[in-house]
Amino acid sequence: MPKIDVSKIEEVSASGYPPPFDGIVRGRFRKRLGNAGGLTQFGVNLCRLAPGAASSQRHWHDDADELVYMLQGEAVLVEDSGETILRPGDTATFKAGVADGHHIINRSDNDVLFLEVGTRNNNGRAEYSDIDMQAVTENGTMRYLHKDGTPFA
Repeated sequence: MPKIDVSKIEEVSASGYPPPFDGIVRGRFRKRLGNAGGLTQFGVNLCRLAPGAASSQRHWHDDADELVYMLQGEAVLVEDSGETILRPGDTATFKAGVADGHHIINRSDNDVLFLEVGTRNNNGRAEYSDIDMQAVTENGTMRYLHKDGTPFA
């Protein structure tokens, strides 16, 4: 595979979260490095968070591992057990099936930059710890549902 020119990869700010749950990720921008390289077994994103933005709603996956590696700035990792400061060179990992909701928040005055790496699955579920939402992926298609299984309007 040839070298990828990261500067030519589009920075995407879209979220699939239904309102009002999408507000927390306004200011989150991703360059989908794994997609640009044609990867199919795991995803890799270069994620930039503007001040005040979060990486996601607090969540955990039943069958997907995740890893983040901090490149620039200072962010806060929020988990069930509390908060941890992340700085350049710090790494956090999240094992599939461990029910510990997590996300990263930029509480600083500057952008933060980190790599996100995660398993790509055609089927699976993500649970959102603080809100009435789950993400269900079946045959490669993800849908956001209430925790009782009803779809969002």
